[in-house]
Amino acid sequence: MPLSDYFSAADDQAAISVLQTLGGPEKAGLDVVLLENIDPVVAIALLESVMTGCSYEEARELPRSGELLSSPEGESLVVSVSDSLVDALAAASRDDLVRAAELWSMTDELRQLGISVEVTVEVLEELAGLTQRALASGLRLYCWLAL
Repeated sequence: MPLSDYFSAADDQAAISVLQTLGGPEKAGLDVVLLENIDPVVAIALLESVMTGCSYEEARELPRSGELLSSPEGESLVVSVSDSLVDALAAASRDDLVRAAELWSMTDELRQLGISVEVTVEVLEELAGLTQRALASGLRLYCWLAL
C-alpha cells in the first residue's frame, strides 16, 4: 500500500526537497497528515468535486490539481493539491465536513478502500486542520507518495 502523506510547504521547491529526506515530510519536520491510499489525483479530485460542487473533470483541470512535481522515476513522488480545495477545506465547518465525508465515502475510489464515513470524517477534519495551519502560515499543500 502506498503511503500518501499530505503536508504543507512554502513552495514547490521546498516540497520537492522532501524527496532528499529518508522518510519524507514527517522526517523533514513538516506539518503532515499521514494517510494511506488516499490518492492525490483521483481521490482528491473527487473530494474537490464534493467540496466545491464542480464536476470531477473540472476538478482535474484546475491548476495544481494532482500535478506531478517530481520525477516519476523514483520510489517516492511529490504532487500538488489545488489551492481551491485548500480554501474549501479551510473554510468548511464541521457540518460541511460531515456532509462531504458522506458523499466522498460513497465514491468508488473510497468504497474500494473500505473506508467508513466515520473514518472519512476524521480524515477530512485532519486535512481541514492542515489546510488552516498552512494558510495561516502562507504555505501550500502537497502530497508525498511513497510507492
